[in-house]
Amino acid sequence: MEGRHCFVMAVDSASCFVPPSDECLLARLVTGDRQALEELFGRYRLLAYRVAYRLLNHEADALDAVQEGFVKALTHLSSFQGRSSFKTWLLRVVSNAALDLGRQRSRRETISLDAPDAADRQGCQPVALHDPSRSLERADLRKLLDEALATLPLAQRQTFVLHADAELSYREVAETLGISIGTVMSRLYYARQKLRIFLAERIKS
Repeated sequence: MEGRHCFVMAVDSASCFVPPSDECLLARLVTGDRQALEELFGRYRLLAYRVAYRLLNHEADALDAVQEGFVKALTHLSSFQGRSSFKTWLLRVVSNAALDLGRQRSRRETISLDAPDAADRQGCQPVALHDPSRSLERADLRKLLDEALATLPLAQRQTFVLHADAELSYREVAETLGISIGTVMSRLYYARQKLRIFLAERIKS
């Protein structure tokens, strides 16, 4: 009976396992626990990539931005003082790295756009996007949204992506960017207006 009781207790303990909090992992990291570092960054790697990709619209650039952002976060981890969550702090570092990379690529006229999109921005509209005889497929809509995002000012694009793609609340976006909630709401309002106008014009054409 005693052995069976221990087995039941072990199963119950395993089923009730709760992943360590970010704060717990950070505390372990301070003691030199490298596994805590891997678990911490692994927890937000996909989310960080999603944000970087929406800001840059290019897979290789997004991967570079995530890597650069994680390196910067690791280098400046001591500057994280816990005023916001680790997630919002990390996403701020990654999104800033993505915007920096985008500005550098833009200056070299190699901003992260696929060839059909680049042709479109020069006035050559891809037939697949603007042929009125075919319905707008999901992939086409995603491409249109990416084009629309690229037209937003950097501040509005960063705010919109953090809210829409990273699914941060207004307060979390404000903490991430170091701005007021009112500024977040204002940026989102104007970003949505511009996106609606852009998409309406493209879908009609």
